[in-house]
Amino acid sequence: MQNELALFLSYLNDVKHSSVNTIQSYERDLKYFFKFLSEHQIDQVNEISCEWIQTYLDYMRSLNKSSSTISRTLASIRAFFFYLIKEGKAYENPAVAIEMPKITKKVPKILSENDISVLLNEPHTTDIKGIRDKAMLELLYATGIRVTELITLKVTDINLNQGYIICRDQNKERCIPIGKPAITALKNYLTDVRYAMIRDQHEEALFVNCNGLPLTRQGFWKILKTYAKNAHIEAEITPHMLRHSFAAHLIQHGANLKSVQQMLGHSDISTTQVYTHIAK
Repeated sequence: MQNELALFLSYLNDVKHSSVNTIQSYERDLKYFFKFLSEHQIDQVNEISCEWIQTYLDYMRSLNKSSSTISRTLASIRAFFFYLIKEGKAYENPAVAIEMPKITKKVPKILSENDISVLLNEPHTTDIKGIRDKAMLELLYATGIRVTELITLKVTDINLNQGYIICRDQNKERCIPIGKPAITALKNYLTDVRYAMIRDQHEEALFVNCNGLPLTRQGFWKILKTYAKNAHIEAEITPHMLRHSFAAHLIQHGANLKSVQQMLGHSDISTTQVYTHIAK
């Protein structure tokens, strides 16, 4: 089964051009599933039945796994078997007979506008690192982009004269306007700081760490947690909360739902509509 999994992951990367996060999610879900099967002496793909899949999902419930996690796992197993059928290595998909668990949509947690203001003013703009961090936080809140999108931005994706950024997600891209605070913070970073931080003059990444290399998700997470702690923000802050706060605050101030959907990159407007409940 490990060989089939490796080929499936290669297929997702080379043919489907799935994102790194998507591939890692499939790999994690399926490795846990295969480990469970192995413990029950199931070692061949053709031995995996609908009953065994249901038994594994019931096992996940016994571990108090959330409905969203169980649903995602079932989706991963389905996708794996669809791949096997496509490659002629299986004749049917035993996962399609199992209903997806009902998922209760949680209302996203957001920061108040006051907390956002305090957080954005926390970086010290008298030093190199503070100027970079100010630019990152301002841009994240100004655009609502995801952390992965933030750290993969290139210098060429920024147009400060026209006031927008180009954000790419897999094979799609969207143009997002940015306001004056973010433009000012980015100008300060690009003019006074970035050239001193990069190791290679040909580096394309917009934001780099203190070693001059592209910033990582973990690196940004640590930066955000530090500033949230210094700002005495009591909420358990996550990078995604800035995205949620961006959307909710826009709608609170009368922004068009369709425009917010386009800026967030949501394919379905129902995903964006959750922020109207927060705004109310």
